[in-house]
Amino acid sequence: LYHHLADQAMDLLAKRAKEVDKINSLQDWQKRQEYVRTTLMEITGPFPAKTPLNAKIVGTIEKEYFRVEHIIFESQPGFFVTSSLYIPKGISKKTKSPAIIYCSGHSEEGYRSPVYQHVITNLVLKGFIVFAFDPVGQGERLEYFDPAKGKSIAGGPTNEHSYPGNQAFITGSSQARHMIWDGIRAIDYLVTRKEVDPSRIGITGRSGGGTQSSYIAAFDDRIWAAAPECYITTFTRLLQTMGNQDAEQNFPSFVIKGLDLPDLLSVRAPKPALMITTTRDIFSIQGAREAEEEINHVYEAYGKRENFGRAEDDTGHASTMKNREAMYAFFQKHLKNPGDSKDLAVSLLTKEELKVTSSGQVSTSIKGETVFTLNMKESGKVISKRDSLLNSYDNKADRILNSARKLSGYIDPVTTDKTVFSGRFRKPGYSLEKYFIKGEGNYVVPYLLLVPDNLNGKAVIYLNPRGKSAEAGGEMELLVKGGYIVLAPDLIGMGETGPGVFRGDAYIEGESHNLWYASIVIGRSIVAIRAADVNKLAGQLKQINPEVIITGMARAELAPVLLHAAAFNKDISGLVLIEPYSSYRSLVMNRFYKSSFIAVVVPGDRKSTRLNSSHVS
Repeated sequence: LYHHLADQAMDLLAKRAKEVDKINSLQDWQKRQEYVRTTLMEITGPFPAKTPLNAKIVGTIEKEYFRVEHIIFESQPGFFVTSSLYIPKGISKKTKSPAIIYCSGHSEEGYRSPVYQHVITNLVLKGFIVFAFDPVGQGERLEYFDPAKGKSIAGGPTNEHSYPGNQAFITGSSQARHMIWDGIRAIDYLVTRKEVDPSRIGITGRSGGGTQSSYIAAFDDRIWAAAPECYITTFTRLLQTMGNQDAEQNFPSFVIKGLDLPDLLSVRAPKPALMITTTRDIFSIQGAREAEEEINHVYEAYGKRENFGRAEDDTGHASTMKNREAMYAFFQKHLKNPGDSKDLAVSLLTKEELKVTSSGQVSTSIKGETVFTLNMKESGKVISKRDSLLNSYDNKADRILNSARKLSGYIDPVTTDKTVFSGRFRKPGYSLEKYFIKGEGNYVVPYLLLVPDNLNGKAVIYLNPRGKSAEAGGEMELLVKGGYIVLAPDLIGMGETGPGVFRGDAYIEGESHNLWYASIVIGRSIVAIRAADVNKLAGQLKQINPEVIITGMARAELAPVLLHAAAFNKDISGLVLIEPYSSYRSLVMNRFYKSSFIAVVVPGDRKSTRLNSSHVS
């Protein structure tokens, strides 16, 4: 399954590369930048309205060379962001100073991680104002915090992002959207400060902070200089190495819309940018070098080659002195704050000094909104709009089917592929035959065909998430002894065809959500891929007997697959759904849901009518 999704992405990325290679003038690059800017907003927005920040300084720490103001602001009403503003002592009160927003990687402590505190303190000692804020799901903003255990019941930061991020995808939103908006509102706060020069704002961060700094800088042109660390590579190399990462790091339809990770920096040209990389990073160094080569062309077209660069050191996914000093020098140059770029040994603030809320967690000190509650409210609006639209349609069924095809990425199956027969067992009253047939891509679908001695002219396509053999001696045998032909496949990613060793960083309750993310960026769904293969198998039954009456029978997670297959294939005349989930709404409106259902959800699109599984049926 992973390779099938990655192969489709590779084809799309190769097509994009050919288009980018044709660009040879500044005018063409500017057209490309406008396309990227518009498309990023299209697949991520619209963002919420800008509402009062209601920022409050809740504490101040005085140190020898700087002071720290702990601040809580609302990026959306009731959505509290914990943050700290580091202000160097001795900066001139007559002039405004440069400021750098620091984005944290996937540390449970957020910006309080000693590695991040080291960088922040060095920047402050070099005369920069630094504004660090907790990403949602990290630091003091854990959304699944259990006071009794003192930790997140969802798991680490990647799960804190992916668990609600899945619900956002269903609604047609994304975790990235919420996190980018926090960053944009952090800039809104920063520019209200009298100490800050709004024309000299930079942004940096490592790992997940590299993701956030790349995103925020791409969306908000008030960022003058951006230095993402240990993130920018190419999607091709990402797919060849570790694959799609947690929900935060995926935009819906990103790849199918012709975008790639270098676009996040190219779109900002000619504003200064520095890629900070390592040779043994989890984010491919080859991809980073290829991204650099592409981005160079944009800056050369602008005649601003000196505004872009890449730092590299030999280590893993980590911060090094060499790279830190390159980053300090970059900001000193481009934010016009010259000085010594040497990385200094510094004393770090204590855990108590870094506490912003009284309890150390927003959820227990202030409560407020979470990504789940915000998304639940949005979902309610989407559902109301959908119901209103559906009620106004004259040809409701046709519209639902057309929308379902588009949303799911369903492609009609090829009907000319032949089956391969691989064996037969004789059983009392029936034969059990083994076959496989080419699926949608470069894989096969193995299936069992149970043929009764006394046919009744009816057949059942039997879908079980535990695989084709799960009920061979149970329900399937009861059916075949009743005269039904029974066809039971291992759909891609199940049984003999998966899932292999791929897990990813969003591995929740034994399920790899990263596989689902791989389908989201190419505008497909695992549901549609499997549904097309089911319909190919229905065609095989019709070849055995053109008059056969086909019923589909699916358990639990495979119910949506059968619903979609039957919606697009009139040959499936009856359905039996055993223990399905009732609706996509049920997954969005409940704080906790069954993780195994996520891979068989069609992600939403707020620009289309959001369908429910009941509407597809």
